[in-house]
Amino acid sequence: MTASLSLAMIFPNFAAAESNFAFGGGPLTADASVDFRITIPRILFFQVGTPGGTVDLIDFAPAAADVGSGIAVAGTGGDATGGAVNVNVRSNAGQVTIAQNSNGVSLTDGTNNIPFTEILTASSNAAGLDAPALGSAATITPSVASSLTSESAVWTYSYANTNVMPASIYTGTVTYTASAP
Repeated sequence: MTASLSLAMIFPNFAAAESNFAFGGGPLTADASVDFRITIPRILFFQVGTPGGTVDLIDFAPAAADVGSGIAVAGTGGDATGGAVNVNVRSNAGQVTIAQNSNGVSLTDGTNNIPFTEILTASSNAAGLDAPALGSAATITPSVASSLTSESAVWTYSYANTNVMPASIYTGTVTYTASAP
């Protein structure tokens, strides 16, 4: 008994669990409660193209007779093929904003440039997850419900082909950025 009292004095919260004691001659009940808490962290998941760090290539090759004709050229490549990429965004951190960084940048061969405004993007889910226009300062805001965003789309790219350009291979990279408050 002395040892038990000594331990209780050393560890005063040791026996702090809720408990009840019932006694008597009839039916007995004793209740004890447990509190629960779940802490959900803020998250923002964003994927454009192949998951896992692969940067997809969208390739355009207008036919010689169509160069600069204004006839849009479909792309090839992308994880959704046909010049398209799968896009997913999920967040529980409020309204998400998606921007792209091609402003003032062009596809280049080192000497000549094609502005990113010549690359058009169509979304399979324009109401929920539209694509920001390349070559502009445009941003988009995916659909959000009760501070939750969960949208997916396929973004398909085409080359507007409105200018005759010198024969070459033009390359450039666009980085999309998703942000939540």
